[in-house]
Amino acid sequence: MTKLKPNVLVILADQLRASSVGYAGEEPVQTPNIDAFAKSGTIFNNAISMLPVCGPYRGSLITGRTPTSTGLVINDIPLKTNEVSIAHCFKAAGYDTAYIGKWHLDGPNRPAPVPPGPRRQGFEYWMGANFEHNYNRSYYTDNEGDLKIWPGWDAEAQTTHTIDYLKERDSENPFCLVLSWGPPHHPYRLVPEQYMDKYDPETIEGRPNCPDIPREDLWGYYAQTTFLDDQFQRLIDAIAEMGLDDDTIIVFSSDHGDMHGSQGVYKKQWPWNESIKVPFAIRYSGVISSGDRLDAPLSVIDIMPTILGLAGVPIPDTVEGVDLSPVLRGESNNPPESVLIMNPCPFSIGDKRGFDQYPDYKGKRLEYRGVITAQYTYVRTIDEAWLLYDNLEDPYQMQNLIDDEAHKSTCEHLESLLQDHMQAIGDEMMPRDYYYKRFNVTFDHRGKVIDLVENIYARSG
Repeated sequence: MTKLKPNVLVILADQLRASSVGYAGEEPVQTPNIDAFAKSGTIFNNAISMLPVCGPYRGSLITGRTPTSTGLVINDIPLKTNEVSIAHCFKAAGYDTAYIGKWHLDGPNRPAPVPPGPRRQGFEYWMGANFEHNYNRSYYTDNEGDLKIWPGWDAEAQTTHTIDYLKERDSENPFCLVLSWGPPHHPYRLVPEQYMDKYDPETIEGRPNCPDIPREDLWGYYAQTTFLDDQFQRLIDAIAEMGLDDDTIIVFSSDHGDMHGSQGVYKKQWPWNESIKVPFAIRYSGVISSGDRLDAPLSVIDIMPTILGLAGVPIPDTVEGVDLSPVLRGESNNPPESVLIMNPCPFSIGDKRGFDQYPDYKGKRLEYRGVITAQYTYVRTIDEAWLLYDNLEDPYQMQNLIDDEAHKSTCEHLESLLQDHMQAIGDEMMPRDYYYKRFNVTFDHRGKVIDLVENIYARSG
């Protein structure tokens, strides 16, 4: 059944990979509260960050559209305000909309305030920062447009403010609220000391596909994740105390992961699981089953239409994702076989995070597209078929089957799925300079995006 106008709460971590939560059972991370919540709802085992970079993901999350449609093919490009966002949809349906935390959709001037108006993309109540990872001295723009600093640790203060907002709001309307934390994102040592004390860096083991274990980074990464786990429970407890448990769709997820040395590489944007798979758990009591784990792939562009579908709110025609609410309600057992992944614009030449810093990839064109199914990951670059993994037989993706004759028919099938996805959005996999020109992206001498007058105008639609 569909309840009458449920509340919606989306809780988003930054750079938390799917394997780095306790319920995944793959790494020694302490997240008992997130684990308990996930088991009380439904877990997607294959939740996928289509383009595993912060800004592109967030643009896709709130519009249900791919990066090559929104134009957010790299970080720091402003999202145009003529896009139809999830907040616009809920606002039109009589909801109060609110955003608290990291935004990263307002262009390259990362510290600048995000002013009231259309650049907040339909979120009426606002306590957000365009970009901020200075966790114990963290700036944000308040509802009136003034620049402020969160007291203490920002994730804790943001959680407190979220609770206060819910308790103090004077409205009979249902709410759609996004709480977006900055951790577990570097700088990894910025976390209350008691959480660092929960882990011994000398005993941290890398994943089997990690040739050089970054124990110092993982130490802080795990500590920040456990810190978020405690903040998560504070919010879940408050929801229960306010009697909102049965009337609220609650989602916990992340924008992308971090390789942390797996496959010999670091950071995000890569097509391997550590970068591209994120945790995703959803609870809606009485509507979604508890204790289920779904293997069907879930793309970021599917999240908006699925939440709208669960809430009974119309899905705009602009959305390119799939409404999986019938699957979650048990009304359908026929989800799409695959989801699309992409990186139209690998980080710039010379960027310390980029592909070309690694000898194996230097000089190669690594613009890629791919598909992920419940079993396989298939990826091709602009020049050639690159990767094929059987994720059931090889969960750490250590055996690339792309040239295995026995898997030729599998590659042909997955290539057909890929072409279908690309055709549906009018994507031809062009060199990255094509997208820079198409979306009017230019860089300064440091490789940073320049906030052109044209891009500023674009924000106003």
